[in-house]
Amino acid sequence: MDYNSLVHQLAGAPDREETSPVLLVPYMWIGDFVRCHTVVRVLKDRWPKRPVDVLTTALCAPLLDYMPGVRAGIPSDLPRGAIALGKQRALADILRSRNYGASLVMPRTWKATLAPALAGIPQRTGFVGEFRFGMLNDWRWGERTLPRMVDCLSALALPPNIELPMDWPEPQLVVPQGDIAAWRATQSLGTAKAVALAPGAVGPSKRWSYYAEAAKELTSRGYDVWVIGGPGETTAATQIVEAAGSRARDLTGDDLRNGILALAAADLVISNDSGLLHVSAAIGSPTIGIFGPTSPFHYAPLNPVDAIVQAKTEIDCRPCHKPTCRMQHHRCMRDIAVGDVIGAAETAIHAKRTPTAAH
Repeated sequence: MDYNSLVHQLAGAPDREETSPVLLVPYMWIGDFVRCHTVVRVLKDRWPKRPVDVLTTALCAPLLDYMPGVRAGIPSDLPRGAIALGKQRALADILRSRNYGASLVMPRTWKATLAPALAGIPQRTGFVGEFRFGMLNDWRWGERTLPRMVDCLSALALPPNIELPMDWPEPQLVVPQGDIAAWRATQSLGTAKAVALAPGAVGPSKRWSYYAEAAKELTSRGYDVWVIGGPGETTAATQIVEAAGSRARDLTGDDLRNGILALAAADLVISNDSGLLHVSAAIGSPTIGIFGPTSPFHYAPLNPVDAIVQAKTEIDCRPCHKPTCRMQHHRCMRDIAVGDVIGAAETAIHAKRTPTAAH
């Protein structure tokens, strides 16, 4: 079934006119948080009159300002490694006051279901996991049979046992041009074509080895270079800027909004398999993804990107999906030549956009 056929089928559902709000409990990693906007779009196609709110961390909250279809973000400061029952109860009080009719719990952890259960949300949907019997009341099975994360997440937004499409609606981040212009003026950036580099990723195995060399080549060709990322990328940004010279800027920091606006303003984005790759693709900026140990089919953005660059050599241990290279040679990244990335960058900047999907 294609997605349009699914929407047509849902239009005849008996609960089509439901108006009670829905709470979405997403994964809180940046890339996965962006993926969850597909779920928002599916929910709005299924229930056009139901407001959709999203539980969020302070880190991810700026993304919600640019997500169509989201009514509000519900802040949560729950720690990752503890139950924090007092904070769970306080969050449940907030959820109860908002009179949600349904909640979709994306993570498979017991802890993720606690506040919606304590709040007494009537319908609590999620996949079986971590003995959550009694916490959820709309059980879903077969998560591990679905090929991609987007299939797993979006299935929760639909009735059970329905045929799933493969062409889900893509995540969207709509950044107003006025916001981009104001940000660029505040940062005192020039008018030359700019390439944003996102050298970070969760785990060193997903980080390409030659960003500094690529930045030097890009500035030598007349491009400005902006290095984007969180505080963890500041050391890498310093090295990149030192190699590339005065046309390079370190724009790393702890405010994700700054990164969103930079990705929206850039003429091209080059990123590892990371959250910022998903942000850039959802914005619609020209984007190149560099993939080493991970599979583009499973982890590339659902949105088309202009190019996916991988090592051309055969590497037996790929994909491995490990945060550090277990073979200690890191060939999946070291064998990606600077020239291959620069060539893809020049093509993306100068040609009319013909982005390709990795799915």
